[in-house]
Amino acid sequence: MDLIKSIFKGDKVIWIIFLFLCLISIIEVFSAASTLTYKSGDHWDPIAKHCIFLLIGTAILILVHNLSYKWFKAIPFFMLPISGIFLLMLLLFDDLNIGGIFIIEKINEAGRWIKICGITFQPSEFAKMGVIIVTANILSRGQTEEEAAPNAFKQIMIIAGITCAMILPENYSTAVLLFGVVYIMMFIGRVSTKKLLILGGILLTAACIFVTFLVSTPNDTLKKIPLGGRLTTWKTRILEFTSSEHVPAAKFDIDGDAQKGHARIAVATSHIIGKGPGNSVQRDFLSQAFSDFIFAIIIEELGLIGGAVVVVLYLWLLIRTGKIMKKCDRSFPAFLIMGITLLLVTQALFNMMVAVGLAPITGQPLPLISRGGTSTFINCAYIGMILSVSRYTSELEEMEKQQESLPQNVMSDPNAPVASDIQTRFEPTAQILNNDEKFE
Repeated sequence: MDLIKSIFKGDKVIWIIFLFLCLISIIEVFSAASTLTYKSGDHWDPIAKHCIFLLIGTAILILVHNLSYKWFKAIPFFMLPISGIFLLMLLLFDDLNIGGIFIIEKINEAGRWIKICGITFQPSEFAKMGVIIVTANILSRGQTEEEAAPNAFKQIMIIAGITCAMILPENYSTAVLLFGVVYIMMFIGRVSTKKLLILGGILLTAACIFVTFLVSTPNDTLKKIPLGGRLTTWKTRILEFTSSEHVPAAKFDIDGDAQKGHARIAVATSHIIGKGPGNSVQRDFLSQAFSDFIFAIIIEELGLIGGAVVVVLYLWLLIRTGKIMKKCDRSFPAFLIMGITLLLVTQALFNMMVAVGLAPITGQPLPLISRGGTSTFINCAYIGMILSVSRYTSELEEMEKQQESLPQNVMSDPNAPVASDIQTRFEPTAQILNNDEKFE
């Protein structure tokens, strides 16, 4: 028991949320991976790989959450440059194969995947982590009595702006999501409200001009522009989502709008309790049932109750992380877990809104539930960081309780010749937890 406690440290509620999300993931991916089963010819291969991903992710979580949060500051120094190089290669090369060792493949006119020695990953996932950590670090360093230092805004905009601009051609929804989270972090981090309002106005104006350009430009003209294939895809999704024309069921193009149509059918036929695990019908028609549209399968099989449980788990994660933030006596860990949680929860909400028809198709997976190696590993690392900070706050609380239990004369007398056993025990810990200079 002591060994288990020593390994699985940190906030118990966060652990419970993580385990529930993993359990739902295993059940629903096993059910939704029918297309992968057909392609592989092996009924157990897709779920076996997914379970391996989750086991590796859990190992990453355990490793990360046993580290001090201060070590996370070093991650952007190597993660951002490496992911930047890979993102640049995705922009420069449509297809690249170097001896079968290094491969770049385009999917739907967008370079999303890089394969090195058989290992496939998304550079944007690593870039997101680097940007969130460096933003938290800059905000924590730039805090003054009144607001964040003026140069904090400039530094964040340079790093986040360049990274998001490189991600945009690969996956526009990921770029928008990441920049939105950074924007909220700057707002909470007391960056000048005037600067944020000006930035918001500029971005809103640019978005309106861009959307107007897409809608008014013929597809033939768009295809002649670099990355024109992606532009036509964005245009189609915007027009479909904003169209107010009522389409009768008899005239609905179920073949042309297969993803959206079958997702809505899955939701509409679910009812309160659903059809039961493994009884989904629409999974055979949704090519991304195990990833982008897994929430539709969850509702179809587990009903509205199951869908509500998933929503509650993500909201519970947000609330619980907020409570951990309040216990932090330093700004960096507070900003860090705030950014991480906002990223996870916002991405989850986008995915769920797409599945139920409240947002245009974005291609965002459901964190910790959708199948995917890169996203699973990174998301587990995020949870590990939250648990690391929760472990830190727990140690602070324990130290305070121990100090409060000391005799008054020992606590108040600076000339006491000999420190108590409790003081001696906690002095090194206190020095490490309350001094960031060694890591800065």
